[in-house]
Amino acid sequence: MRAALITEFNKPLEIGLVDDPSPSPGGIVLRVEATGVCRSDWHAWVGHEKLPELPHVPGHEMAGTIEAVGAEVERWRPGDRVIVPFSIGCGVCDSCSDGHLNTCDRPFTPGFTHWGSFAELAAIDHADPNLVRLPPDLDPVHAAALGCRFITAFRAVTDRGQIVPGQWLAVHGCGGVGLSAVMIGAALGAQVVAVDIDERKLEMATALGAATVVDATTTEDAGRTVREVSHGGAHVSIDAVGTTSAALNSIRSLRKHGRHIQVGLMYGDDAAPPIPMDPIMMREIEILGSRGMPAHHYPRVFDLISSGSVDPRKLVTATVPLEGISRVLADMDDYSGVGVTVIDRI
Repeated sequence: MRAALITEFNKPLEIGLVDDPSPSPGGIVLRVEATGVCRSDWHAWVGHEKLPELPHVPGHEMAGTIEAVGAEVERWRPGDRVIVPFSIGCGVCDSCSDGHLNTCDRPFTPGFTHWGSFAELAAIDHADPNLVRLPPDLDPVHAAALGCRFITAFRAVTDRGQIVPGQWLAVHGCGGVGLSAVMIGAALGAQVVAVDIDERKLEMATALGAATVVDATTTEDAGRTVREVSHGGAHVSIDAVGTTSAALNSIRSLRKHGRHIQVGLMYGDDAAPPIPMDPIMMREIEILGSRGMPAHHYPRVFDLISSGSVDPRKLVTATVPLEGISRVLADMDDYSGVGVTVIDRI
């Protein structure tokens, strides 16, 4: 099969032929029809993520058709069209038994713990509790981002943030997950404040439902500016980019009893940000993490899509062939991309 491989960190991926995978007893082999290029892939590409070994096939936002199934698989058959969540649970550990497959004790994470979706075929373990059937009216290109950015934003806004209509939601960072959070928050009746340093991203956030935007390059204190425009502070605020400045601005933008949701991955100099304990204590602010979403929660997302309240197609701004991956990843060095890019020609 054709695949794009990391052979050296922060260097162009090599496109070549590798052996076709076989399914594990409880797994499947997916023929990848579309796969998103996510900032998490960038973290793997530059070496922030620990990978098993090089060469390595990254990629984790995928949708496609099942090519083969293992002997122990019960729910799935060749020809089924599915979405693959990026965080796959074993199904038997304590976390999985409690319904939290996204925080499994022994996670299978395509593109990170195992080879991923920047290839014609991807082998996925623990198929029965994790795969999600692709609705017939949702094409693979627009389904691909649901495996990570959109569903990550959905869980952050709803399950972790517990947003309700009329509340203020601040989104710090308008990349793929941030724009998804803007769209979802607006659809659920929140008043959304989008924060970024790129006018193009802020324009897109407005088009997706943001009530107001804050250009962080034109204010000395983005957190204070958010509190001003939201008449006292956001009820829920999300760091959707993973930098110290975004995390601190998110915390400082909250009103009393607000919730900060950490979604963006933090590495290097941003791995251990200083925590502003004074506003956390004085305002009784909650600090919460959010990582992906279990497969059994996907129907709620599909209901929101089918109602017309959200349209993930609006997030996809570009499609590229497999050969275009390296350029997309390189553009993430300076956050220059806008919207979601999906590989649709493998």
